[in-house]
Amino acid sequence: MEKIKILAITGSTRKNSSNYKILRFISQQIKNSFEVEIFENLDQLPHFNPDLDNENPPEEVISFRNKIKNADGIIICTPEYVFSLPGSLKNALEWCVSTTVFSNKKTGLITASASGEMAQEQLILIMKTLGSHYTDESLLLIQGIRGKIDDDGKIVNESTFKALQDFIHNFENQFLSI
Repeated sequence: MEKIKILAITGSTRKNSSNYKILRFISQQIKNSFEVEIFENLDQLPHFNPDLDNENPPEEVISFRNKIKNADGIIICTPEYVFSLPGSLKNALEWCVSTTVFSNKKTGLITASASGEMAQEQLILIMKTLGSHYTDESLLLIQGIRGKIDDDGKIVNESTFKALQDFIHNFENQFLSI
């Protein structure tokens, strides 16, 4: 049986960020049924420019869009910067507005930051605009993430571990209950 393909996008450009560690943790938990590719190259995408969003957009944009299009599902895990989404993640999502790559795509959204409430609200609004499919059960806000995950990516907070297990279960069910 072919594995379900998931594109996991980290909203942080920091190497080995807490968001990357969460996506790595999730990919390990679901590796028996899912093939997960973690995309951490948001900083390689050019700044969004509507004049370039035509029939020949930049190669990096085509590649990013194709990764989304070819995935069965998407997980985005992002921090919050200055009460907002990181500019690099918003930039990447802006490159998708003129497409249908996210339309009805099964999606899980995680905001893991010090607070994260504003970034989560913005991410939900953007993903709704892009037409992705998520449920309340495939949304997760992890506040105070730095104290809940260690340098090796181990979840050291019991309630966060449980919340991630619930998120994983609910995300998997979007695919496995078909």
